[in-house]
This record gives sequence, structure tokens and C-alpha cells, in this order.
Amino acid sequence: MPTEARATQSTAHPPLDQPVISLRGATASLGSRPVLRGIDLTVRRGEVVALLGANGSGKSTAVRSVVGQVPLSSGELTLFGTDLKRFRDWSRIGYVPQRTTAASGVPATVREVVSSGRLARTRFGLLRKADKAAVAAALAAVGMDAHADAPVSALSGGQHQRVLIARALAVEPELLIMDEPMAGVDLANQEVLADTLRGQVAAGVTVLLVLHELGPLEPLIDRAVVLRDGCVVHDGPPPEAVGQHALPGHDHVHPHAAHDAEPLRTGLLS
Repeated sequence: MPTEARATQSTAHPPLDQPVISLRGATASLGSRPVLRGIDLTVRRGEVVALLGANGSGKSTAVRSVVGQVPLSSGELTLFGTDLKRFRDWSRIGYVPQRTTAASGVPATVREVVSSGRLARTRFGLLRKADKAAVAAALAAVGMDAHADAPVSALSGGQHQRVLIARALAVEPELLIMDEPMAGVDLANQEVLADTLRGQVAAGVTVLLVLHELGPLEPLIDRAVVLRDGCVVHDGPPPEAVGQHALPGHDHVHPHAAHDAEPLRTGLLS
């Protein structure tokens, strides 16, 4: 990141004890079905928090509420100390949705998809030298720099996921939110993604992850928040075992509803 950008960003950093994300008494519904039932969730600067739970527990709805995709029925949400209704600085947040396709069926190269993540920091959609350098760094961080000019339609599932993560990293976020980044990804790609996240954590990025299992990410997790039926049932050290036996009703089917692929109306790219 250029020196000028670092200086500007550092003045905007919240104090270490101020939550980057604060949800209080949050409720939300999908259609007529209540999904979140008064959850509290706090993520402080520099933390790596895993959001765990069985399918249907409300994990993805919780993070989609944080990024403005699902409106809260009641409760409070602040980002970097600012109420969501007044929050506009989406370039501070990198968001990786549940994987569908990296380009949503639109012909594009890997570099073009990753560059789209940088648009929140550009004027008039024009990439300057610093923007192109950030895109190159994001591609290198996920090991996709050698595939920069390849069409995304030619990628494997694990490579698609790495492109989505690179797109989020291109904005040089202070907060990285990832919804099931390991779902449907083979072990080799999981290790690449774990190394990528390790680098972000070392750089001081705050991270909120939706996971079914900790896997290679376990050493990075500071706290685990476990949801069941839209309620928080655990908030503390990661459980020793997370998966089918620890979370009743858990399975390994990862449905990706069409709304997961919709762009955010808040201005944050999905």
C-alpha cells in the first residue's frame, strides 16, 4: 500500500478496544421465516473470529446482515463505530460471498475479475498505478498471478475461490469477511487459502469467517461464535471438534441460493 494511503488509513483506524463489528440484539427474517433471533456479535480490531453452526443456523444471514444484504428487523449494527445506516466507507471492507462463479457467467479474465474489487478505491472506474499494483499483489497473495490473463471459465473450483478472495484483497481491506471460503475446495487449495489468510492476519487485518469446519484455519482462530436456530450458544475459544458430531444436524451440503450472487446495494461488491 502506498505511504499516503497508509497514512490516511491509519487516522481512520478505530481504537484497539473499539469493535470493528458490533451486533446487538439483531433479528432478521428471510421472507416470513425468522433466521436471527436476537444475536450479539462483537469483532474487535485484529481479531480472527469464526462463525460456526449447522446448516440453517443463521451464519450466512448474520454476515450478509453485516454487509448490508439482509436488513435487520430489529437490533443495532455498527461498523468501525458507525451505525450501518450512516456507514459509507465500504472500501475498508473486503467481502467474499459463498462461491458461485467468479464472473457470474460474464466472459472475463482473472485479472479483470480481481480488478473489479478495486473499483471502490478508484475515481471514475479508472485504475491508476497504485490500483494495478494492488491487483497484482492480490493475485500473488492467492497464487493466481500466473493465471492473470486466463479466462475464469477455465478455472477449477478451488481456483475460482482464490479469485474471489483476491478480488476482496484488492481493496486492501481493514476488515475481511468470508462466507464459507473452504466449501467445496480441495485440501491443496485449502492450504493456499490458509497461507493467504495467515498473511492478512500478520498484517493486522480483522477477519470474520463463516465455517463449517476449522480445518487448516484452526491455528488462526482467536474466537468461535456458534449459532443454533438463530441464537448464539457459544462465544469463546474454538470447540475442540467442529463438524457432524459437535454440531447436531450439520451436514456437508452447501447450497448457494441465487441471492448469494447478487451485488450489494450498499456499494460493496459481492
